[in-house]
Amino acid sequence: MRTDSSPGTLPAREHLPAATAGTPVLDVVIPVYNEEKDLQPCVRRLHDHLARTFPYPFRITIADNASTDATPMVARRLADRIPEVTSFRLEQKGRGRALRAVWSASDAPVLAYMDVDLSTDLNALLPLVAPLISGHSDLAIGSRLARSSRVVRGPKREFISRAYNLILRGSLQARFSDAQCGFKAIRRDVAQVLLPLVEDTGWFFDTEMLVLAERAGLRIHEVPVDWVDDPDSTVHIVKTATDDLRGVWRVGRALATGSLPLDRLTRPFGDDPRDRDLTDVPGGLARQLVGFCVVGALSTLFYLLLYSGFRLFAGSQTANALALLVSAVANTAANRRLTFGVRGRSGAVRHQAQGLVVFGIGLALTSGSLAALDAANSDPAHSTELAVLIAANLAATVLRFLLFRAWVFPDRREPTTYDGPAHDGPVHGGTAHDGPAQDGPVHGGTAYDGPAQDGPAHDHMTLATKAYGACGTHNTGDSRAFDGTWRDATPRLSPVRPHDTDPGDAR
Repeated sequence: MRTDSSPGTLPAREHLPAATAGTPVLDVVIPVYNEEKDLQPCVRRLHDHLARTFPYPFRITIADNASTDATPMVARRLADRIPEVTSFRLEQKGRGRALRAVWSASDAPVLAYMDVDLSTDLNALLPLVAPLISGHSDLAIGSRLARSSRVVRGPKREFISRAYNLILRGSLQARFSDAQCGFKAIRRDVAQVLLPLVEDTGWFFDTEMLVLAERAGLRIHEVPVDWVDDPDSTVHIVKTATDDLRGVWRVGRALATGSLPLDRLTRPFGDDPRDRDLTDVPGGLARQLVGFCVVGALSTLFYLLLYSGFRLFAGSQTANALALLVSAVANTAANRRLTFGVRGRSGAVRHQAQGLVVFGIGLALTSGSLAALDAANSDPAHSTELAVLIAANLAATVLRFLLFRAWVFPDRREPTTYDGPAHDGPVHGGTAHDGPAQDGPVHGGTAYDGPAQDGPAHDHMTLATKAYGACGTHNTGDSRAFDGTWRDATPRLSPVRPHDTDPGDAR
């Protein structure tokens, strides 16, 4: 388990390398509790589907949540008879607890789970995990609420599902469409860092995992699914809904106070076009301008309301100073989190102190404008005061943005370079290397400025790297050939069963 909280814990996404013999690419977990009747047909149907249609090695893991019937016996019998099936027994209940235990111990690079009733059509399984295998996404979920989904269920469950997701959007600003569908997948490198942050061990586990992943900037892929409700479901709706609402409150409070170390989930997005250096275009400027304008507009309204309230019992200068002070603290906090993306409590006091300095400059501008107005007219109308203050605040706003960007919240990110001596082994990650030539392979995401390699291609190199070496291209992280053209850098996985087709499939 990783415990560091420094940015860049997760490596840049890459296509999974060709699987080594005996190591499954996909591990599908089926959490069960007292499912002696449905477990065997579910596992056999899932195994038959994967054996016929999934082109890579796989494993099916039965996670028994302290069942009291014959479920453990059925699970062991299936594990004995089917080589790709294993069973895992937990002595405590909780779907989240089962998923955390199995996913944490799995060696498969892609981890998934589905409910034992197989309500979701299995044809969506390959589209679910494909973006994780290719390196495009970090997590993937099935969605029953997408436009192209085909769902059969009663109005009661439809209302509860949509109401719950509406609550998530309104309270936690969730952008994924369906948190409760029992059909999800995650990359193992992401799970190793994300799961320790998830506290819930029951049904809210999925929602908490998705909210934290989304807040950390991880990419969540959604797949429209065909879904048929199981009328014999044993889920207790009222208890589950109550626990979910408690979880929403707990996670919302943790996000509001900045107590979650989401920076440990930050990726050095080597494949993110927003991270490319563009001439004369400051990084993130457009987004920061939009965020600052929205926060500024709301702050101005808040300031005017405060000024009008304070003006009832104080003079114009006093009311202006008090309104500016209160709104400045709120404005700095909002810009810190929403505009410049600073999370956590580290540096918050310093940022507020610098924000007060900026506030002092704004106070000087607005107070000066009021003094000029009083000099010109000894008894100006209230509407005139507001008009002058709005003009002065606009000028102060422009200056405030420039000071926030350049002084209070400057972008101090610097590229990591390596200037040391030559290596005999591989170079990993997104590190630029300016030293002499190497004898070992250079891996994806590495910029190498030395001469061409002399060492042989090793087995653990991706297929694309071997192919590019044969074509005479330079092994750089951007997959650019010597002629300056760009080539497809996506490694190809060799299917285990390239000619296996579904005899029952009309296609």
